[in-house]
Order: sequence, then structure tokens, then C-alpha cells
Amino acid sequence: MTMSFLRTFIAALALIFTASWLDAQDTGAYKARVAALEKEMAIIDRQLSDNASKSRSLLSDLTLIRKRISNRKELINEADRQIRVYSDGIYSAQRQINRLQERIDTLSEHYSRLIRSAYKNRDARIWYMYILASDNLGQAFRRYGYFKNLSREIREQAVRIEEAKAELAAEKERLQKLKKETEDVRSQRAKELASLQSDEKRAETTAANLKRDRRKYERQLADKKKQVEALNKEIQRLVAAAMKDKDDKSGKQPVDYKLASEFSKNKGRLPWPAYGPVVDGFGQRYHPVFTKIKLPFNNGIDIALSPGTAVNAVFDGVVKQIVVMPGYNICILVQHGNYFSFYCKLQNAAVKAGDKVKTGQKVGTVDTINGETKLHFQIWQDQSPQNPELWLRKK
Repeated sequence: MTMSFLRTFIAALALIFTASWLDAQDTGAYKARVAALEKEMAIIDRQLSDNASKSRSLLSDLTLIRKRISNRKELINEADRQIRVYSDGIYSAQRQINRLQERIDTLSEHYSRLIRSAYKNRDARIWYMYILASDNLGQAFRRYGYFKNLSREIREQAVRIEEAKAELAAEKERLQKLKKETEDVRSQRAKELASLQSDEKRAETTAANLKRDRRKYERQLADKKKQVEALNKEIQRLVAAAMKDKDDKSGKQPVDYKLASEFSKNKGRLPWPAYGPVVDGFGQRYHPVFTKIKLPFNNGIDIALSPGTAVNAVFDGVVKQIVVMPGYNICILVQHGNYFSFYCKLQNAAVKAGDKVKTGQKVGTVDTINGETKLHFQIWQDQSPQNPELWLRKK
């Protein structure tokens, strides 16, 4: 086998391997994202089912349905992106198949010429006469070399053809796999689209039911606002107390700014306290139906969870306080220097005030309150609440 052919063959194999590896990477990332979104929707479905059986808040239902709609839209977008990836792969595979077929045709033609030449010169006496008829010694040696290498060239050419055919078969197999996976994604996309339309109708119905009794939901909102304000005041009080440098007589320790620096360096990389969809984000929001009514400002995020889910510390720290608040049940404040993480709506605490905790250590178990199983989670820097989603790693 010549060196030039060997290099060409290795390059071709590398191209096919790289294409297959990229296909696998794209497919793996797509499937992982789909699995994560479907896991979130399973949690939402469980909560909607629990709400329906217990006749709970329509506003909570609408929030969950809209989150599910958002997830379905993302699933459809992911499917569209993956279909484009597959389409690019199909186009690339088809071009490679065409190139390989052209190569096989060229190799086969050359092979045919070699066979015809060998057939014409199959009688050894003709070989000798052809060599003896040379014009000079140099030409005689060249003709001798030609006949000597002819059989070897025929064998090598046959090997080249078989290797090219093997490449072609592999590429055709990859093409068929890409086409099947594309059809699978298209089918899943169609199902998600149908489910999306069903969810949107359900959201419209829920919104219409909410509109029928505005006064009822305004009273509920007023009660919720009182609970939120009480919680915010308590957190501010606890954080302010923790931030005061105490003297030795008090038995308290000053702020650990080294730990705070480590916490700050991990912005965007903190682990989630528990896995689930964020159904209520940070900041100011408005009522989804009565759009001019402000909802209480959210100093954190609310994460829908399955009942009994463990809640874990997002970073090393010290448990400063454990309090019980109306509408939030057990709340745990963990200090990380001048940063704080706050875990609310727990049914129990796995730690006590003064405990040192490690990243990922269980601090409690989520509670189900008024039919809703959600973790309320906050992060503060000094006296300023932070958007937790900017601190937690991307899912």
C-alpha cells in the first residue's frame, strides 16, 4: 500500500469518525436537555394533579400550567435545533457518499485497465519479447519493472476498492441512522405541539375562572402580601444581626470574609438546593390575569419539587438561625461570610443553629403547604437580596 493512499485512507476514516463523534455529541446534549425538561414537567404534572384533587389555588394552577407551556415551547425549540443539526449531518453524509462513490468508480476503472493489461501479457514469452524489443537498456529495465509490479499493483488496487466500499457502507449506515433519528425527533415535536395547544386551552380556561371572582383572589393576594412582608422583615433582621462584628465577650465571631470571597468566586456555579422548575422568579411581577395588580416583590425564587425532596446547602457555611414563619413553615438561614442563603417552606430541619454545613449537605426536607410543594430560596449579599438564578449553575 503506497504512503499517499495510506494518508488518504486515514484522513477519510478520521473524517467519518469526527462526523460520527459530533453527531453523538449533538444527540447526547439534545437528549440530556429533553430529559431535564421532561423531569421538570413531571414535577409540574404531579402538583397540578394534587391541586385538582384538593381544589387548591387557581392562581397556582395557572402559574404551573404556564411554566409547563414554557417547557413545551423549549422542547419544541430544542427539537427544531436538533432537526437542523440532523439535516446538516444528512447533507454532509450524502456529499461524503457521493465522493466515495466517485472514488470507487475511479479505482474500479483503473483496476479494469490493470486486469486488461495483465490479460494481454499473460504469456511469459510475450513479456520477454517486449523487454528485448526495448530501444535501450533503461527502457528495458523500466518494462521489466512494469511487468514485475503489475500483479502487486492489481492486488493493492483490489484492496483500495474494498476499503473504499467499506467506508461507503459505513457512511450509508450513518446516513440512515441520521434519517431515522430525524423522523423520531419530528414525531416527538408533533406530539409536543399537540400537548402545547392543549395546555394553552387549559390556561385560557383557568384564567377565565380566575376572572369570575376577582374579589376572592384580591383577598388571597392581600394575605400573601402580608406573609411576604413578614418574611422579608425577618430575613433583614437576621442578616443585620449576623453582619454585626461582635466583641469577644459576646461569644460571637466576626464575618468570615475569606469564605465570602470563595462564595463570590462561585457565582454562576453554585449547585441547586434541589432540582425542579422555577415557577416564580426573582423581582417584581404582575398578576397573570389582572395584569395591573402587582404581586409581592419576590426576593428569591420558588422551585416546584416532588413531595419529600431533600433540600441541600449550596455552599459551605454556618447555620445562623432556624425560624418558623406563617405561610413558609420552617426557614433556615445559612451564612457564608457576608453572603447568606435562605431555605424556606421546609417540613423539617436536618441541622441546628451553629452547625457548620458543607456544599451539598442536606439541611431539611421540602414541605407541602396548601397543596403546593415548593422551596422558597433566597441569596443575600449584606443587606441586598440577589437573583439566585444568576448564582446557581445552568441546568
